[in-house]
Amino acid sequence: MKRPTVFLITGLYLLLPILLSSQVSITGIITDGDGEVIIGANIYLENTYDGTSSGVNGEFRFTTSEQGEQTLIVTYLGYAETRKNIRIAQEAIELRITLKENAVELQKVVITAGAYDAGGVNKREILKPLDILTTAGATGDIAGALNTLPGTQTVGESGRLFVRGGEGYETKTFIDGLQVMNFYSISAPNTPGRSRFMPYMFSGTSFSTGGYSAEYGQALSSALILNSKFKATQQRTDISLMSVGADIGTSRVWEKASLSAKAQYTNLDPYMSLINQEIDWIDAPTSLNGSVAYRRQISTSGILKVFGNFNRSGFELNQYGIGDPTITTPTETTNGYTYLNAMIQEVIGNGWQIRGGASFTHNRDDIRPAENHIRENEGGIHTKVTLEKTLSSQLKIKMGGEFFHRNFYQDYQQPTENFFNRYEFTEQLAGLFAETDIYLTSSLLARVGLRSEYSGLNQKIHLAPRLSLALKTSESGQLSAAFGQFQQSAQNRWLMVNDQLEQEKADHFILNYQISQENRTFRMEIYYKKYRDLVKFQSGSVYQPSAYSNSGDGYARGFDIFWRDNRSLPGVDYWISYSYLDTQRDYQDFPQAASPAFASRHNLSIVYKHFIPDIKSQVGFTYTYASGRPYNDPNEESFMAGRTPVYMDLSGNLSYLMRQNIIVHLSATNLLGRNHLFGYEYAAVADQNGLFPGRAIRPAAKRFLFLGVFITFSREAVLNQLPNL
Repeated sequence: MKRPTVFLITGLYLLLPILLSSQVSITGIITDGDGEVIIGANIYLENTYDGTSSGVNGEFRFTTSEQGEQTLIVTYLGYAETRKNIRIAQEAIELRITLKENAVELQKVVITAGAYDAGGVNKREILKPLDILTTAGATGDIAGALNTLPGTQTVGESGRLFVRGGEGYETKTFIDGLQVMNFYSISAPNTPGRSRFMPYMFSGTSFSTGGYSAEYGQALSSALILNSKFKATQQRTDISLMSVGADIGTSRVWEKASLSAKAQYTNLDPYMSLINQEIDWIDAPTSLNGSVAYRRQISTSGILKVFGNFNRSGFELNQYGIGDPTITTPTETTNGYTYLNAMIQEVIGNGWQIRGGASFTHNRDDIRPAENHIRENEGGIHTKVTLEKTLSSQLKIKMGGEFFHRNFYQDYQQPTENFFNRYEFTEQLAGLFAETDIYLTSSLLARVGLRSEYSGLNQKIHLAPRLSLALKTSESGQLSAAFGQFQQSAQNRWLMVNDQLEQEKADHFILNYQISQENRTFRMEIYYKKYRDLVKFQSGSVYQPSAYSNSGDGYARGFDIFWRDNRSLPGVDYWISYSYLDTQRDYQDFPQAASPAFASRHNLSIVYKHFIPDIKSQVGFTYTYASGRPYNDPNEESFMAGRTPVYMDLSGNLSYLMRQNIIVHLSATNLLGRNHLFGYEYAAVADQNGLFPGRAIRPAAKRFLFLGVFITFSREAVLNQLPNL
């Protein structure tokens, strides 16, 4: 080597420790005034390029070669800019910075039109996971608890979410922004299904009855957005012994990762043998369910979340003919379900936050009426990438793209007739979205969004604008308005016959007033929803592609009232919901516009919870009222002219802390034992007298009783499953 080169390398080698020693590490954590960590805050040294953003735990870390007196600046949307003078020498610097509310209180102006949040960053909490689990009558079901909120209709034979005149399929569920197909478990005809996921898996629940973000598509009426928990913090093992089965769950925690798993076995045979049933069960429902969640912090600002849910379930019953009850058809139904979800959240350069992931769903139903066989199979993949950034105290943007791919087929086989038929379609959807929050003044917020989707089935592009406004009217009150266009693919049972059907559409118009102060919330909302391009077909020709069109339409209008108070009475939390609905549709095989069978004009829910520390117990009651629903009697001239009796239900539950780690939980529905009637079903063919025989649709039993003992084993003897009940 030449001598100058040797001198250069030697000099750099000798200077390297000095250069490295000049790099000083600055670490810390960012919180708000309540001690809650803030994710995505911008932290940097003034007049330098040195800085970073806070991660999932509110923590940050960066290095700098600057020396001496410097100014550290922290910014985050809705909070006042924080400036801190620091002196940089050779020692590492650790900081804990608390952001204060903006002087003009920008963070208190939030979009509330159509949205019921729990655990969200805007802190307008309506239902937390614990609220869902302790709501009497819901029996720990997410949809069951959300059905006590305004905007929903009581449809007891389904158990699904029917929102503001929309059918159950018009509500879509998203976990960490990724769509969940087949959210509900299988159930016998005219009996309610349950959501497949437990509320305690989630840190926050956002239930939107309309006008929701441009980030979410393929939901005509409502979006249920579930955000899964971050890394578990405590090692524990939970065992549950229940009147309908048992489960065991465990969590293992490491420095930067956690693994949680649960297995549950449910068998209703013993229970059904003790409680008189309207259904003639041959084998009552049984299921084996497993779930696993892996969380890993991949950097100071990034996290990886992987979740899986696996379920196998089935039942067998005798189905009786409507026209001739002596004719029975033994029918066996089995279901296999797999859901996988993986996502990464990270803060990248210049304050951008990225979320990306993919979900996979596979659902298979096998139905065997007598010797015939019906197999339905649906599989799909959803991938999504979202970018967010707070540009200033007045502006925040979000944008991204997603892709859906799903395949559905139905096989029908009659071995005795040597007959086999398959219906099938494959759908691909691509979506782009962009949205911005703009603080126009200190009391006026605008959210402007646009969503575009391309459908591979009919090769068409759909544009859906979204606009929301929020005006702060007082220290604790605000007025919000929302408008949006929404579209959704037709149901599988229609697309499998005619895959060229257009997307169904709905326009939402919402006006909302909300006041929230000292743990009391009052809100009132009026809305109008216009349906377009609904699927319509000729009666008796459901398997003829030419019988289908998108000529259906309809409307839904009404108002909702909500009041919640967990302050006025010691140990008491209660809420009251009322909804008024006026809706008509001309769709499917309706001969004219009419109110559909799932729509009740008046719905009222009163939920009451009382914690009694002297006896270490919590009691709860839920009262539900729904006015009569329409039904169609083919023996009458008028269409959908029938009305069911009013629906009234009083349910209760009790949780008793036997020991610090042992809880006994008892719940019961329909305490008053009312004979609920959900409608009537009629034979497709008239009898010899020219009349169509019919029968009432009733619950499988008057009441459902549940008893469970929940035990927790952990190093911390105070841990229990109360948050899971």
